[in-house]
Amino acid sequence: MHFAQYYLDCLSQASYLIGDETTGRAVLVDPRRDIDDYLHDAEAAGLRIELVIETHIHADFLSGHLELARATDAAIAFGEAAETGFPIRRLRDGERISLGADDTEGVTLTALATPGHTLESICLVIHEHPDDEVPFGVLTGDTLFVGDVGRPDLLSAAGHSSHDMAVRLYRSLHTKLLTLPDATRVFPAHGAGSACGRSLSTETSSTIGDQRRLNYALQPMPEADFVRLVTAGQPATPGYFAHDAALNRDGHPLLDPGPPAALTLDEALAARDRQGAVLLDCRPSAAYTRAHLAGSLHTSLDTRFAEYAGSVVAPGTPVVLIADPGTEQEARLRLARIGYDRVLGHLSDPAAVLECTPALTRRSRRVRHDELALEQPQPAGAAAVGGAPAADGPAADAPAVDAPATGAQLIDVRNPAEYEAGALPGARNIPLAGLSHRLTELDPARPVVLYCRSGGRSVIAAALLEARGFGDVCDVVGGYEAVAAAVG
Repeated sequence: MHFAQYYLDCLSQASYLIGDETTGRAVLVDPRRDIDDYLHDAEAAGLRIELVIETHIHADFLSGHLELARATDAAIAFGEAAETGFPIRRLRDGERISLGADDTEGVTLTALATPGHTLESICLVIHEHPDDEVPFGVLTGDTLFVGDVGRPDLLSAAGHSSHDMAVRLYRSLHTKLLTLPDATRVFPAHGAGSACGRSLSTETSSTIGDQRRLNYALQPMPEADFVRLVTAGQPATPGYFAHDAALNRDGHPLLDPGPPAALTLDEALAARDRQGAVLLDCRPSAAYTRAHLAGSLHTSLDTRFAEYAGSVVAPGTPVVLIADPGTEQEARLRLARIGYDRVLGHLSDPAAVLECTPALTRRSRRVRHDELALEQPQPAGAAAVGGAPAADGPAADAPAVDAPATGAQLIDVRNPAEYEAGALPGARNIPLAGLSHRLTELDPARPVVLYCRSGGRSVIAAALLEARGFGDVCDVVGGYEAVAAAVG
């Protein structure tokens, strides 16, 4: 058997190539949109990709099933409950997919209907030989992760409550996956950092036995307790999820791998003013905070670039990239992985542009943790801020920044579970993923102080507020971690 896991760190996403080396027949499971690695590896191993299987309709990235079908003539398969805008093979619960010469030999996959994360979710049990007592492994999609289970709340808007989906998830786990032998390897579709779950491990594989012992959601408990547990404290849903789910369900244009066009400053500003394009600065945060074009948004390629971009840029919006030379193609590819294809170009030599246009250049306002007049971090809902932040960021040449008034709006842009575990006194929780839709809850006439865990998300949030016309915005350098470390 040929088995390969492809793990994409920037999206915490895993896809799998499984083939029978005797017959050369292969399947690809949960592919991303840029498919060259799969094609190269299949050719090198003497494999023909005959079937592309999706464990469910993904919401966090744009899948590559259409690209692979075009490149290989492979059929596309989903669980039986899937409804799509293109022809698919529907896999019934218990259906076997043989990659051998016949059903009595060779690599075999068995589909298990495991609704809960979505209605059409399936898992795939892999046997290297059909009569093996212990399967080689199981591809669990977003039903079971290492250290967590899939979130049941993403379909609530489609007429299925999170309670209903959590009940289905509980039964799928206990009647399907937990009946497999303990030695069965577990290969999920996501790892740590994904918004498809709450506390995923950094490990990208495990076993059924280890998950039975260590996974908090698989401990013995009544169904009702499980439902309460997995419906609480889930991460905020990034704004692009519904967009990607629709494209994965209904169909989308094939990936265009070409490089973005180089634009002058005048051309970039014209795209903004005439076409409604956003200027998306994807340089490192330190470079952005030192100098950036007024009104630009920010999310660094050093972070979860696509996910954060999808949280502050509406789907379908034209984009002009502000990127360090040589990184613009990577930025375009990462945006394409979440279905953001309207990249009009990139600003040529942004450092030179910023140096030559001081009237259009801004410096981020930042406050150090030691200038927050707080005695110690307290649980969410504690007393109001005990003083006023009053300084610039860590750069030695930063200009002086007027202190926000005592009545500053202190906003925690972390996810709910992070906030509930402890927050700065007086902070209000508005996660980054939902911030763009909740700006009306903030008073643009009052100062805003933003923080996150370590400083990355708060810079993105500050850029969003600045671009939306908030005039007195700063973020806490080092975030909650810096404050907590300082006060012990």
